[in-house]
Amino acid sequence: MQSNKQQTQGMRIVSGSDAAENGFTDASETVTDAALPNDSSGLSSGSGETGQPEGVPAASTGSLPVTDALNEQENEPALSTPTLGQVMVAVEELWPASLAESWDTVGPVVGRPERKVKRIMFAVDPTLEVVADAVARGTDLLITHHPLLLRPVNSVAATGFKGEAVHLLIESGCALLTAHTNADSAIGGVSDVLADIFGLTDTQPLAPSKDGLPEEGIGRVGMLPEPLQLHEFASRVFSAMPAVAGGVRVAGERAGIVRKVAVCGGAGDSLFDAVRAAEADVYVTADLRHHPASEAREAALNGKPYLIDVSHFASEWLWLPTAAESLKNVLQDLGHEVEVGVSAINTDPWDFILTP
Repeated sequence: MQSNKQQTQGMRIVSGSDAAENGFTDASETVTDAALPNDSSGLSSGSGETGQPEGVPAASTGSLPVTDALNEQENEPALSTPTLGQVMVAVEELWPASLAESWDTVGPVVGRPERKVKRIMFAVDPTLEVVADAVARGTDLLITHHPLLLRPVNSVAATGFKGEAVHLLIESGCALLTAHTNADSAIGGVSDVLADIFGLTDTQPLAPSKDGLPEEGIGRVGMLPEPLQLHEFASRVFSAMPAVAGGVRVAGERAGIVRKVAVCGGAGDSLFDAVRAAEADVYVTADLRHHPASEAREAALNGKPYLIDVSHFASEWLWLPTAAESLKNVLQDLGHEVEVGVSAINTDPWDFILTP
């Protein structure tokens, strides 16, 4: 019996000057264990005696006169605190709403556009626990990948957990915004991050977006730099994923050779036709149900594509640090300064697994 949910909860901060005194964890410190990959290299930042990240040479001293450096600092324009409306402009630049699937609901859920936003938290799910944690940390804007209200509702009374979340957000002055399938399709989105982590090159969308650039769309397919056996590649996938109870399931010959890889963050069993058309050797996605997976194996040509089934939550959590950093950079380019962090609360629904 294995369990991976006994983990510290918290928030990883990408930037913020007064983070420490408000209970935030700065990115320069070790990231909390919660919802982190089994091999957390690349997420927490190590530093040597010089305070520089490993492998990065310390900046040379004396290359710029002190007076010039001071003048440059004085001439830099002061960054302002953005409004929610201004943050939404940056979000639209990164993850255009036009890229969302027709059935999806993305964009603002609660919040006044004129309210100032000093702190932003990213999370996969807008669960009541995540909302309460964001509010407790003084968050002004919670950005989640999954929508809180995907289907129409007739009431948001606080008698249910979704209504309670809406009330808590509004009463605490914390806005909520969703970036779902638009963040899946966009350049630098969920599947792009997975492809980068797995080491894929020459990537292209599995299902190109109708209204986007050629590089945009659901899923990605690309090449490994060199062939790997299926069990070796599956180990790479497992090592990259946040620790969750379900682990990673694999269908295919352990010693089978894989070079062309298809990926889709979240549930991707609707893309099997595109995976076969791309002639991928293996397909990495989440929530593979019995019948679609069984039929995909029956229709396999020479055993391919092999299947690797991962946690829905885990596959999408990996996007959050990249999303937070991207939003921080766009806001800075627009002249704004905010603290941006990533929730480390594990919202995978499973607590433990029994294995033979």
